[in-house]
Amino acid sequence: MKNLFILLALAITMVACNNSVTTEVAAAPTVDLSKYPAALQKVFGKHGSLATWKNMKALSYEIVKEGGNEKQAIDLHNRRERIEAANFKTGYDGTNFWVEADTSYKGNPVFYHNLMFYFYAMPFVLADDGIIYGDAAPLEYEGKSYPGIRISYNDGVGVSSQDEYFIHYDQTTYEMAWLGYTVTYFSGEKSKKISWIRYDDWKTMNGLSLPNSLTWFKVDEGKLIEPRNTRKFVDIKVSETALADAVFAKTAGAKIVE
Repeated sequence: MKNLFILLALAITMVACNNSVTTEVAAAPTVDLSKYPAALQKVFGKHGSLATWKNMKALSYEIVKEGGNEKQAIDLHNRRERIEAANFKTGYDGTNFWVEADTSYKGNPVFYHNLMFYFYAMPFVLADDGIIYGDAAPLEYEGKSYPGIRISYNDGVGVSSQDEYFIHYDQTTYEMAWLGYTVTYFSGEKSKKISWIRYDDWKTMNGLSLPNSLTWFKVDEGKLIEPRNTRKFVDIKVSETALADAVFAKTAGAKIVE
């Protein structure tokens, strides 16, 4: 009888343990900021923090264009992409670039891959692997000086590792204000021609400060002259939920691009 009571007590204990609910709290993502310049760390912080950005998995938006908006969707962890416009669809599925288009399409899917995304997702994409940080002379515009950081890349990073970027920020608030960039995809060589984009139209979404619009400027002998054109972004979504693989899959009528 004594043994029966002991066995019964053990059984009750085991059932209670099996029915108990254990709540595990996921560890917050940690980001080592020490490898970034001190000023860039502050820029990340002003725009919502690098940790918040790295916790996001998907970004989508529409670029306002005459004749119909261009839709872009990006997997933030592996940079898969899908772009749709009136006359084409193109994307990167993680292995291949693909395009489905009519005869009016004259673009280059490989060159265009992540191009607008990279401009849009500033300053956070400047935390990517393979980047070399340096000093940039302050940028002067309308009597105000904007300190800067020079960005270059290790060989073999991306499709244009010879590209350079120059991020300039408000020296009081550390909000990003300007981006200079060179294009080397077609020549494969360093370029001295710097194009400039102004960032002064920000919106907070899901804890991140992201742009509503980007304004390209006319440049004369290296000096900023006046606005040239503005790209507006609408239906912006940034999420901790990943997009389905099917979003980035090659369409039935598409062809692979080398």
